[in-house]
Amino acid sequence: MTPSITDAAVKAAIAAIESESATTPEKIEMLIEMALGFQKKPKSAKELQDAVTLYDRAIALCNDEYPLLKARATAGMATALRTIPAEGADLLMQAKAGYEAAMPVLQEFASPEEVAEAQMNLGLVLQSLVPFNLAKVADAISAYQRALRVFTAAAYPQEFAILHNNIAIAYLSMPLTAAGEELRQGLAVQSFESALKHINPIDHPSEYAMLQNNLGNALQYLPSSHPVENNMRAIAAYNEALKVRTRQDTPLEYANTISNKANALSNLPDDWEKPKAGNPKNLAQASNYYQESLAIFTQYGQIEQAQTVAQALEEL
Repeated sequence: MTPSITDAAVKAAIAAIESESATTPEKIEMLIEMALGFQKKPKSAKELQDAVTLYDRAIALCNDEYPLLKARATAGMATALRTIPAEGADLLMQAKAGYEAAMPVLQEFASPEEVAEAQMNLGLVLQSLVPFNLAKVADAISAYQRALRVFTAAAYPQEFAILHNNIAIAYLSMPLTAAGEELRQGLAVQSFESALKHINPIDHPSEYAMLQNNLGNALQYLPSSHPVENNMRAIAAYNEALKVRTRQDTPLEYANTISNKANALSNLPDDWEKPKAGNPKNLAQASNYYQESLAIFTQYGQIEQAQTVAQALEEL
């Protein structure tokens, strides 16, 4: 259901657009532009709902006369619906329907990049619907792979990295038998490493840090006959992420990475050549990291993450 217009500013904006002597396509484009403005860095769910309202108005103006503009507004609305925080799957299902309705028109009239962006967003929606048993992980991966035909490493390294990150996380969420566990973990690690070949901390710091953090997580839990080696590789990946993620600039991301690193350290002997000698040094370092991340999560009201870290501290 489309949210009703309650915000005076949105009402005034629509009234101003409608009273202008602009052509109908120009009015539609103005509404889409304004909706995108609400969507870019929303401070609340209300701004996303306002974006949905503006897209809805743009779609109404399109009728069947402006199919490409209608498809753009429909895909934009789907992205807004996907981003609104909600407990159930209703908004995600509306978003899925929106992307699927817009896709054939975008494929016929829009640029390859616009189609690839819609495929990328559809993949995210499908991946979010998997826990509700309303989509398959394989379908999300297929959508991401279609987007990768356009978002290549050479031309679009940022999108390429995000897509490989999403594919890796999709692999990790696949329900497989114990025999398939090693395969999916291996595919995830491969996907993270593939993206990292084309991303560096200078040009794409946030994507680089995200990939290194997630690679560390995948390595930590990789079923293997070399757990110590994998944990050392995981710590190296976390250290790379921490070149970008700092307590001052990105406190929550920093807390997330140091708590992941703490977990790896707690399972690593102080001297990997003498594993039976124990790991009091690594346990002390892990405890420090857990305490620091607990303080940050508590400060920023991240209750669930704080509880997880507190439990890990107790178990050390």
